[in-house]
Amino acid sequence: MPKMKTKRAAAKRFSLTANGKVKHKKMNLRHILTKRSPKRKMHLRHAGILSEDSAATVRKQLLPYG
Repeated sequence: MPKMKTKRAAAKRFSLTANGKVKHKKMNLRHILTKRSPKRKMHLRHAGILSEDSAATVRKQLLPYG
């Protein structure tokens, strides 16, 4: 059986932690930042962790060897 291909778009957006959780960058920090409060922008800088339901899909289908 041939190797499974990783979905390249997913590989650029998600990464796995040492414990197998799926990290992602939070949205809404690209443009039109003047209307957002400094506190909100500060919290958006940090990586987010996917919920376990979504993480299972990403690990299985999009990042098979991650």
